[in-house]
Amino acid sequence: MRRWLPVVAVALLPFGNALAWQSTRRPPVPVVIAPPPAVQFQQTVQQQQVRDQLQKSQLQQQLRQGVTDNARRPNTRDARSQQQFDQADQAQRERDRANQQDLLDRQRDASTLPRVIPQSRPAEARSGH
Repeated sequence: MRRWLPVVAVALLPFGNALAWQSTRRPPVPVVIAPPPAVQFQQTVQQQQVRDQLQKSQLQQQLRQGVTDNARRPNTRDARSQQQFDQADQAQRERDRANQQDLLDRQRDASTLPRVIPQSRPAEARSGH
């Protein structure tokens, strides 16, 4: 039995070393690659366009609200008219919110789509050899 113990220990030594190496190995550090300046500029322009569109939409909402408030004044005693104004306001707010959300979703989707960068072909493939 004592003769087999050194043989078994030597046979299991590579497995022990492999396990020890794996347990001390650190996870790989992600490499962050900054996009080229042209891509950064394009992203900045797109973000500014989205901000401008959202701001324009908010101003339009404020103007519509002012017009609606002025239209309500003569009919404040008519409950039916008041209810119609309320329903129209609610529908308009929902449309505005949906349009703004759509704008934000399209911007997000455009920025998360993978970019396809064509690979240059080897010289042999281009020359037809």
